[in-house]
Amino acid sequence: MLRFSRKSGKEPVNMAVELHPLTLSRAAAETSKLPTLAAIAATVAVLYIARDVFLPLAIAILLTFALAPVVSRLRRAGCPRSVAVIGTVTMAFLFLSAFGVMVALQISEVARDVPRYQSNIVEKVRSLKEAGSDSQILDRLSRVMERISVELSRPEKDVAVSPATAPEPKPLLVEIFSPQRPIEILMSVINPLLGPLATAGLVIVVVIFMLFEREDLRDRFIRLVGYGDLHRTTEALQDAGARVGQYLLMQLVVNITYGVPLAIGLWFLGIPNALLWGMLAIMLRFVPYIGPVIAAALPLFLAFAAAPGWSLVVLTLGLFIALELLSNNVVEPLLYGSRTGLSPLAIIVAAIFWAWLWGPVGLVLSTPLTVCLVVLGRHVRQFEFLEILLGNEPVLNPKERLYQRLLAGDPDEATDNAEEMLEEMYLVEFYDTVAIPALLLAETDRMRGALTEEQGARVAESAGTLVANLEEIAVEEEDEDKDKDKSEDPDRDTDEKENDYELPPGEGRSVLCLGGRSALDDVTAMMLLQVLRVQGADVNYFSHEALRPQKIKELPTEGRHAIVLTVLDRESMRHAKFLVRRLKRLAPGARVGIVLWQDVDEHEAGKFLVEETQADFVVSAITDAIREALSTEPPQPFKSAHPGSAGRAAVRGPAHGG
Repeated sequence: MLRFSRKSGKEPVNMAVELHPLTLSRAAAETSKLPTLAAIAATVAVLYIARDVFLPLAIAILLTFALAPVVSRLRRAGCPRSVAVIGTVTMAFLFLSAFGVMVALQISEVARDVPRYQSNIVEKVRSLKEAGSDSQILDRLSRVMERISVELSRPEKDVAVSPATAPEPKPLLVEIFSPQRPIEILMSVINPLLGPLATAGLVIVVVIFMLFEREDLRDRFIRLVGYGDLHRTTEALQDAGARVGQYLLMQLVVNITYGVPLAIGLWFLGIPNALLWGMLAIMLRFVPYIGPVIAAALPLFLAFAAAPGWSLVVLTLGLFIALELLSNNVVEPLLYGSRTGLSPLAIIVAAIFWAWLWGPVGLVLSTPLTVCLVVLGRHVRQFEFLEILLGNEPVLNPKERLYQRLLAGDPDEATDNAEEMLEEMYLVEFYDTVAIPALLLAETDRMRGALTEEQGARVAESAGTLVANLEEIAVEEEDEDKDKDKSEDPDRDTDEKENDYELPPGEGRSVLCLGGRSALDDVTAMMLLQVLRVQGADVNYFSHEALRPQKIKELPTEGRHAIVLTVLDRESMRHAKFLVRRLKRLAPGARVGIVLWQDVDEHEAGKFLVEETQADFVVSAITDAIREALSTEPPQPFKSAHPGSAGRAAVRGPAHGG
């Protein structure tokens, strides 16, 4: 329950003294971030300089994550540890080796067949040139290129020189070729392969040892970084292993379900080396965003070169589009049991960063490595900024996000966000859980001096625009309620649990909604009016300006069943007390109530109702306000503030009249 002190004197000074250590702690926290940033910069530098060492280790760690579930299943099936580890690693690397050999053979075959497609390429270029002859763009470009080439190849003009100034002829360079020895030829073939083979062997050895010592490595890591919090560290390791392992496995399955139909489709279309393009698609789709484009570009170029017409190119492009739509909208949602936890922008930025750091291999490893960083930020407080920057979870709750949009004066985006939420909730629920709490944040900032008058006016104006933009949704809900009432089964079970947002009908009830003391109060009154109108009530709204002493008598209070006064600030209750009394005098037959948009317990509400405000109800939620406004209970009789004044007035009345 929020409480605002009404004491005066030295209390503000004491509050400032109490806030001073908090300010120091924030400054210390900001200072403590500097070593973290320096450590991150040093880590990036080390990863870049020693990439030849860390790159095989990163590949080995990710392969360990991917193969660990298979080893665990074999262990549970009764296989010894050595058989499970060696067998899994052997099968995995045999599969990768066979995959690489097949790709290499297919690439060599494509290289041999490329000269055959030269005539088709020339013919298509010629047809394009003829198609563009009307505009003469290609002709002009070709003439410009011919002129440039002629100028570049034209020899310099001969200049007459005297024999004394003639340059001396330069000697010709002669290179002597000697046949290489067989050993030199063998070394020239083996040397380029030594690096990749050594890296592959190192990766295999590291993966085997990591799978053998997986539990021991886990215990050592916990002892090193998280011995004081075993629960959090264990949860972080399990989270990282589950996310990375499942991502790699599901991505492999998705790529296979994409590559195999692609190879079959290209084979039916007659694209040469269809098996190669299917296998390359499986491999390249591990690269986010860029990989599918590269996988589609090569077969499209081959379709352009292999056939004289254009039909093959169109059919190939249609095949890729159909498979992409099927994979993105059907296969991936079915197979991905859990998401990576990365935002789309983070995936792109991570791909750029790891490609710069470790080259093409870093591009392939970018997503799983970034997943590990997000998990680290989720469970280690010092790296929480990684989850904020790279994660896909919203960092602001709905009410804070709405308040930020209102504070920025952007009601359009606030409306878009509201409409997204209103697809899953009713308008009254949105106002109750998001919109009104957002205005409470604004009121809190205003009370503590953080919100200027200009900013407060901007928030109120943007919030009013938001409510006006949601009027169409309110009309739709009103029509839905009418249709629901007509089709409602009268014999339905009455013992069914009532929904928290199930409100009484308002037909035949007339309600007046009034803003209490500020423009923000006016917006809450507009929200209440909109929901009451959805319930079918006859509602009118007036701002707090209409409650001025010289204007309050002009309010249309006649025939009203209820008058509701809305306030956000608890300090406004004293002002609301006098407004309630004046409204009760103006409309003695109406139930006059107050909605204080803050936590109000039953005891405090009763105190306001009986002793202070003399209102018929004091509530803090929009649902309670609607139920009270539409209630058929009679209003409480108005009591004068001074019990003896009525008697004195009765005594003075006849004397004065006589």
